[in-house]
Amino acid sequence: MSKRGRFITLEGVDGAGKSTHAGWLVEAIRAAGHTVLATREPGGTPIGEKLRELVLHEPMRLDTETLVMFAARCEHLHTVIEPALARGEWVVCDRFTDASYAYQGGGRELGAAPVAALEAWINAPQPDRTWLFDVPLEVARARLAASRDPDRFEREQGAFFERVRSAYHARVKAHPQRVRVIDSSQPMQAVRARLEADLSELLASAA
Repeated sequence: MSKRGRFITLEGVDGAGKSTHAGWLVEAIRAAGHTVLATREPGGTPIGEKLRELVLHEPMRLDTETLVMFAARCEHLHTVIEPALARGEWVVCDRFTDASYAYQGGGRELGAAPVAALEAWINAPQPDRTWLFDVPLEVARARLAASRDPDRFEREQGAFFERVRSAYHARVKAHPQRVRVIDSSQPMQAVRARLEADLSELLASAA
């Protein structure tokens, strides 16, 4: 039986730049000799990708939005993520449950308790490592301004993103060993150096 893989998630407000580094992380893990699955939320499965289009572009109630997010996550977790980990693969996921605490719980002001209840209901695991790409709001907003077709989250006002960012930092306080903050307002080389050092630690622990 193969050794269980590692589950890595990337988080941050829209415009934080996490997607810029996702490909590099995948290649760095692969270069260390591991099979890697790169995926995203919402999405990651045919059903999840259809639900992604709905949640990003169709207006809906907050409770509906939250349930749709977790419906996509449940399918993704049990048909893609868990089987890959069981095969010994490493999984790098662009957003996971922390995003629901941040966006629905914080940004939309639902609160953490309903998110925690859904997290428990679908039996969602805690990732082995989460990197939170963090930037000041004005930096994130400037980056989003370059977006040609912003989705309904990206069109939110500054106060929404301040609540999202605050909720993310609450997750850091709750899970300081798992969630590592990356100042992604730094030059790319500095961000990569920080990621490389932290990844080396994670790779060593899995050897």
